[in-house]
Amino acid sequence: MRAPFIWLVLIVAVPAAAAERKFDFSDFRENQAPPGFRSAVTGLGSPGEWKIVMDEAQTLLQPMTTQAPSVMKRAVLAQVAKDPTDEHFPLLIFDEETYADFTLTTKFKTVSGTVERMAGIAFHIQNETNYYVVRASSLGNTFRFYKVFNGQRGPMVGPEVPIPSGVWHELTVECKGPSIRCLLNGKELVSITDKINPFAFGKFGFWTKSDSVSYFNDVSIVYTPREAAITKLMREMSKHYPRLLGLQVYIAGADPGTTRLVASKDERQNGQPGARAEREVIQQGVIYYGKEKESVSVVMPLRDRNGDPIAAVRVVMKSFPGQTEDNALVRATPIVKEMQARIQTLEDLTD
Repeated sequence: MRAPFIWLVLIVAVPAAAAERKFDFSDFRENQAPPGFRSAVTGLGSPGEWKIVMDEAQTLLQPMTTQAPSVMKRAVLAQVAKDPTDEHFPLLIFDEETYADFTLTTKFKTVSGTVERMAGIAFHIQNETNYYVVRASSLGNTFRFYKVFNGQRGPMVGPEVPIPSGVWHELTVECKGPSIRCLLNGKELVSITDKINPFAFGKFGFWTKSDSVSYFNDVSIVYTPREAAITKLMREMSKHYPRLLGLQVYIAGADPGTTRLVASKDERQNGQPGARAEREVIQQGVIYYGKEKESVSVVMPLRDRNGDPIAAVRVVMKSFPGQTEDNALVRATPIVKEMQARIQTLEDLTD
């Protein structure tokens, strides 16, 4: 089915240099969890109880006099639930962004716990059952890294080392591709490359175990901003087909019956709604053709690996004498097929 359609249409920036994000818990309300984070749990038991508390912590600035205090009350993040279940791993996941290459640094303090006294960072989190974690144990005096894959814990890597409770320590995690380094108080204790199904990117979160009461503070992450798969693809398509007047990708919107633009040769248009053509291409898999004075447009479905439409691709081309609907379709089809070979799922368009 080809229906007449109403005319509608990446300046893709080069990936930015390293960015930094800091988490200052004094910006958040005491006795509440910080916004942007989600409490979860791996294994058994209920999610932990995460909230902002006041605690003595080292000052960030050097005292101006020898009489000035070197510690003061500061807002810190705490996990305070005391569930003694053995296979119980509370997580507080930062939900607002995913990271690939990064260096994350945090201070942590194990406060109490009878069964366990641990604190750690989970990273490249796919979900509650798939992620990496590095954790420190004050009861076991161990520093360990391992991978959680489909809920199963992989081999542990890391040494035995004293990690006193009630004392602030610095934990650093560095990811570059599949290579991971973990440092405790500035000393590298783990260096590993995950060569089997590595998690290339994901969210990060704070981690504890069982009845551990643990505090975190002074969190910063330096990272290379991720480039979405569709952004990279659109840039490459624009270079490969420089004579295209327009190339746009629409997906279904949040409200029923709506669509929105997720990638375009003019990035200023991203986020704009589509029209009936885009909606029916996604819903019904139909093809639309339109002709203007000097251009023609074809809107075709972009299908996932199962053959179901997940997006509508609008290809805008310069018209020529003798231009017909059939030869416009012939011109547009290879472009959409090339994109479809690279975009397999809806997540490829939105991550």
